[in-house]
Amino acid sequence: MQAPPAEPAGTPLSRLAALHGVATSYSPSPGRTVPATDTAVIAALAALGVDASTPEALRDALASREAGLRERLLPPTVVGWGGEPPAALAALPDGTQLRVETEQGETRASADRLPPGVHTLHATAPDGRTADVHLVVAPARLPAPPGRAYGLLVQLYSLLSRRSWGMGDLGDLAELSAWAGRALGAGFVQVNPLHAAVPGHPTDPSPYRPSSRRFPDPVHLRVEDVPEFAHVEKDGDGHERLRAVLRRAALLRKAVLEEGALIDRDAVWELKREALELVRAVPLGPGRRAAYWDYLAEEGDALEDHATWCALAEVHGPDWHSWPAGLRDPRSPETARARSELMDRIDFHSRLAWLTDTQLVAAQRTARDAGMKVGLVHDLAVGVHPGGADAWAQQRYFAGGMSVGAPPDAFNARGQDWGLPPWRPDRLAESGYAPYRALLRALFRCAGALRIDHVMGLFRLWWIPQGRPPTDGTYVRYDAEAMLAVLVLEASRAGALVIGEDLGTVEPGVREALQERGVLGTSVLWFERDWTGDGLPLPPDRWRADCLATATTHDLPSTAARLTGEHVELRDSLGLLTRPLAEERDEAAADTGEWLTLLARLGLLKGCGGGISTASEEAEIQAVHRFLLRTPARLVGVWLPDTVGDRRPQNLPGTWDEYPNWRLPVADAAGRPVTLEELAASPRLHALLDVLRPHPPSPAGLPPPGP
Repeated sequence: MQAPPAEPAGTPLSRLAALHGVATSYSPSPGRTVPATDTAVIAALAALGVDASTPEALRDALASREAGLRERLLPPTVVGWGGEPPAALAALPDGTQLRVETEQGETRASADRLPPGVHTLHATAPDGRTADVHLVVAPARLPAPPGRAYGLLVQLYSLLSRRSWGMGDLGDLAELSAWAGRALGAGFVQVNPLHAAVPGHPTDPSPYRPSSRRFPDPVHLRVEDVPEFAHVEKDGDGHERLRAVLRRAALLRKAVLEEGALIDRDAVWELKREALELVRAVPLGPGRRAAYWDYLAEEGDALEDHATWCALAEVHGPDWHSWPAGLRDPRSPETARARSELMDRIDFHSRLAWLTDTQLVAAQRTARDAGMKVGLVHDLAVGVHPGGADAWAQQRYFAGGMSVGAPPDAFNARGQDWGLPPWRPDRLAESGYAPYRALLRALFRCAGALRIDHVMGLFRLWWIPQGRPPTDGTYVRYDAEAMLAVLVLEASRAGALVIGEDLGTVEPGVREALQERGVLGTSVLWFERDWTGDGLPLPPDRWRADCLATATTHDLPSTAARLTGEHVELRDSLGLLTRPLAEERDEAAADTGEWLTLLARLGLLKGCGGGISTASEEAEIQAVHRFLLRTPARLVGVWLPDTVGDRRPQNLPGTWDEYPNWRLPVADAAGRPVTLEELAASPRLHALLDVLRPHPPSPAGLPPPGP
């Protein structure tokens, strides 16, 4: 998708803003335009290194930008699709000489029929102007999924087995994948972001505000599966300490599964860190040592920076802004000295990253070996914590003093501030999107597909000046074509799918641009209505095919709660309703009733006796998923807690301490935690998943209708 045309000529500020991709207005609803404040626009420009704080500075900045664009031969990154030359080259003066140095080591005199990769393009115009730019060549689109597949959606921490230490881990993920693939015919398992969290007391439990998106969190390790675990000294103090850790881990697990305790990530990590310190004392064998060194060499400076931040956080706390001045710069002499002094701790954290990466890769291998067409679907959060490792190590790529969020809309009049610093689009382009490419490459190494949270962020993000309310923000645009090209390039190299979370307000053209490049969307049943017509539930044949279709997500009520109206009661008990309870109840019941009417008309409600009995509830949930199978959606996802009637959302937006977000185990309809072993034996689960088992393809090659 090309960037939209610049805003019409107006004030010097609006002209300057348009030239830097900063919006001066936004549309919270169709037909309504709201101007952004000058304060927000000036702050966004300042975060891009542009001074517009005074009339004189504004005049100089505008003149400089206009002159720079006139003199520029090419933007810093250009894109070619499917081997075709970049469209940007058509604007070059006649007679311009080109030289391309490809990623594969070739030198070419044209940009035609280049192989996929990130190449360097040298251009020399007849008037002597030159340009050295990054040339991203990506396949024209990603291939469609290999036939229809259904899969399970789960927040990994919530899935406890009888072997986990108080929260779900990568051993549980591998076990779930092996069982779901072999016994249930599932094609994928989608999990929450497994990015490294910011340590603290308490740690922010949200997986969507990580310290680093580049490296996984070792809290997810199955410690017993680390090969060196079995060789902790049998007759020494280490062995006794390890046995004590295992006893405490069993108590943590029991507290969550049997005593109603919440998942305590900090307690789990305290035990795992203690155990991993003991495991680290076991020397690596020659093969393991060589594999570790290969990992260090492959990850290079990025891993060293991440591990250095982890080591410094142990000494100075988890927010680098409060560290001694010299340590706030990852390239300072003070930081170099600290690296030397903390070498042992840096090695410890580097090894944890390697161990976690190894188990992630093994879990994906297990899923594919179990017959899954896709395997693991990992989740990419929209940003990182401002005090974390990525924000410290990649400071030049982040917009200082700004936070990402959402503007006011019909659902939230105050807007949202997610507390995540945005990437600077100018610096990304200058680097050929190097940090973005490295991030994607790392995630695709252990995934069959990647879900992009708030995929609209590839096009634009709502920037909020620090200290200002979300209403005082503005949109800043990214080069969506380049962002998409890098995404398609890295996904194609990995043979992986991409799923964009495109729920909520989406600007025109975004879904079409994603579909053109083979990026799947996300369709949630309750939101699929004929919004431009009668507003009624959208019949299955009118759903889009290029999507992951689900009944709910981690941010929404479970299907059982929605069918029974319990989600309204929960929000009322927490003071979150904006209208009288009776009014909210009636609206929710009417919404649900319209869907049940459609399900009944389609003959999908089987054995439903009405009311809110468990039997009728199960029949209705099965009918919902039969409906999803009637759509042409290429992927159908089942929220794992729905299989046992869990009532509680994993996250309730708009709450913090009022609700235990991100800390609940999967539970049954009565709220009793259910282990992975119990899930595998659950008659209710099997009855629902029998609805979703793969069916023979239809003669026309289209997805078959549901039963």
